Amino acid sequence: MRKRIITARKFVKPSFAYLIEKKRDGGEFNHDEIRFVVDSIIDKEMPAHQLAALCMSIYFQNMSAQETATLAEEMMLSGEVVDLSKITKPKIDKYSTGGVGDKTSLVLIPLAAACGVVMPNMNGVDEEFVISNLDKLSAIPGFSPNMDLKKFVSQLSDVGCVMSEQRSEIAPVDEIIYQMRQLTATIPSLPLITASVLSRKLAQGAEGLVVDVKWGNGSFIKDLEQAKQLARSITRVGRSMKRRCVALVTDMNQPLGDTVGTALEIKEAIKLLKGEGTEDLQELVLKLGMEIVRLAGVAGSTLSAKQTVQRALEEGAAFEKFKEMIAAQGGKTDCLDDPSKFPEAKFVRKLPAPKRGYVHTINAGMIARGVQLLASTKRGGKLDPAVGVSEIKKVGTQVKQGEPLMMIHYNDESKLESALEYLKSAYRLAPKRPNPPLLVVERVA
Repeated sequence: MRKRIITARKFVKPSFAYLIEKKRDGGEFNHDEIRFVVDSIIDKEMPAHQLAALCMSIYFQNMSAQETATLAEEMMLSGEVVDLSKITKPKIDKYSTGGVGDKTSLVLIPLAAACGVVMPNMNGVDEEFVISNLDKLSAIPGFSPNMDLKKFVSQLSDVGCVMSEQRSEIAPVDEIIYQMRQLTATIPSLPLITASVLSRKLAQGAEGLVVDVKWGNGSFIKDLEQAKQLARSITRVGRSMKRRCVALVTDMNQPLGDTVGTALEIKEAIKLLKGEGTEDLQELVLKLGMEIVRLAGVAGSTLSAKQTVQRALEEGAAFEKFKEMIAAQGGKTDCLDDPSKFPEAKFVRKLPAPKRGYVHTINAGMIARGVQLLASTKRGGKLDPAVGVSEIKKVGTQVKQGEPLMMIHYNDESKLESALEYLKSAYRLAPKRPNPPLLVVERVA
């Protein structure tokens, strides 16, 4: 049930045109006006053209932290709010703006659960970039991300973590606004992103939130300053809603890890859950994991947090928790113990370096689109789990002419030439070694 706040005075409903004009001219909405807007959207009383105008007005004039917090709260109360009060452990969730090769959530959610933190994770459409975490998990036979809220709470109580689809009962007005933002090119609106993230994550039962804001050509946020502003917006508004929140701004100008695909990324996540994996992926998982356990109060100092996370990885507790989560959601775990059981592509070929030099830049978005083209199927829009790229050479790596920049795994030869256009254009080589990019650009707390 939607909770109502009783006010001492009677609220006179304004016209939608008045509210649009007020925001257009830089005015600030009060609590009653924001609640009226949310109620009108969920009750389908606000015409689509006026909702479009309101989104555009907010895009250009922004909202204060208090306005955004009120909007997030009212959006949260527009649907079901999950009650996890019977679970005594701390409840923290992780949100990412999504990026190419980003499989950190696949590792962090069971890792945090193994450290004693409950992770109520529903995967939203704004947390993916071409290939979602649920696409990747679908490579595990039998795994189902679809569950009702009763099952969601039950699994959190029994296992401590879950990775499910976003439920329509959670912040339903957010879905309506998000669709309008897509139609009106207002997706980048910082207050609307902030309200969207917080309304959904808090409605799912999270007491705190660790945010990974990615910027670069492999993310939908291309501008570093905008990424920093979003991190500050989410943490500031989260605090005003009396929720603990920490954000890291991270580089997404090359794929994270050395694989892009579905089964390939699951296999890389398994390596990391066993304490192995590429340096950049290990670094980000460690830093985000430390933020989660500190925010939850499981670990106090930075050193204690680092030791807690490393121990869960090295001793296998994180991997066992991952298997427990997968089994609880119907997935077969034999392929997790033996990754060779995952489907493999018929063909594997290298993408040769056209000349000698150093990898100077990589367009991660181009790689993602090349993989998507190779992996697309006619079966319900699902991606071929065997397809993708591996052994990706990273920025700063020296290569000889003809040496592979990556290995391409594919099943359909008719798609190869089109995909190669994307993959080839993703790399730029130079005679001098570039400065290595800083993975974590800023921490906001």
